[in-house]
Amino acid sequence: MTPKTKKTLLIAAAAVAAVAVIAAVVLIPFFSGSGREARIYVRPGISTEALADSLAATQGDAFAGRVSSLLSLLEVDLSKRVGAYDIAAGDSPLDVARRLRNRQQASIKLTFHNLRTTGQLADAVAARFLMTRDELMQCLTDSAFCASLGKTPATMPAALLPDTYEFYWGVTPQKLLTTIARYSSRFWTTERAAQAQALGLSPDEVATIASIVEEETAKPDEWGMVARLYINRLKQGMKLQADPTVKFALGNFALRRITHAMLTTDSPYNTYRCDGLPPGPIRFPDRRVIDAVLRAPQHPYTYMCAKEDFSGYHNFTDSYTTHLRNAARYQAALNSRGIH
Repeated sequence: MTPKTKKTLLIAAAAVAAVAVIAAVVLIPFFSGSGREARIYVRPGISTEALADSLAATQGDAFAGRVSSLLSLLEVDLSKRVGAYDIAAGDSPLDVARRLRNRQQASIKLTFHNLRTTGQLADAVAARFLMTRDELMQCLTDSAFCASLGKTPATMPAALLPDTYEFYWGVTPQKLLTTIARYSSRFWTTERAAQAQALGLSPDEVATIASIVEEETAKPDEWGMVARLYINRLKQGMKLQADPTVKFALGNFALRRITHAMLTTDSPYNTYRCDGLPPGPIRFPDRRVIDAVLRAPQHPYTYMCAKEDFSGYHNFTDSYTTHLRNAARYQAALNSRGIH
């Protein structure tokens, strides 16, 4: 090798090394993990610049700028990436860009318990997902949509049993409700359906009784007793006369005392005025309470009144005279505490 050739090779090698160093300096930040745990939301119509601003809020301007550059280089169409995306601690800009390119959305958990109205459910969903409260309420009150799930707007709570469910952030109201209804329907096994039939009730009617029972007592060991009392009343053709249905009719669940005037409330849910069960559940019934209804122990009681010791338990009887005495003691206890 001539000295000239050797010199040329050395120069070329130095140039390659220089390029490699420059490339490393430029590219390493794109590959190195420096992200902090966060969740970003790609909303409909969002621009790359707006996404960068959202990223910068948790990851810093430099990180956000690199993600934006990669998204442009990869020609990622954000209009087709609507959703929620998680950034893990240590993620690099390339990790984030790839996640967006590949539509690797984060699933979001929806857990609901102790909800009474469809409006409360709509509020809970709207707080976690892209849809609005009004969009979900439109489905819940749409007779045609409810009929597609075998329900009416009044009986929809029977199709949406409290639990934990997972969806993507951009899920539609129709898909969310249909999915919950599908999973909830699995609760109604052949055995449970047979138990309901043995009681002379449909699953929706069992769910409606369960919702009243759950409002009537917070004591699990009383659920079955209260359920059987209402079943006894139905079989004997008596009005249910359940105070929780009056509260539901009035839209005031904080009431501690039901007055005579309240009992005249004109509503199909007021079981002091209307015969039989109300049109549907007065809350989203807990699965455990539904099971308590299905397994309600036999007893002859048709009257109940809260105990005057405010223990949360009830006095049960099949005698109206005894019931009046129980009620008088409870009313006296309310008066002594100034509860009106």
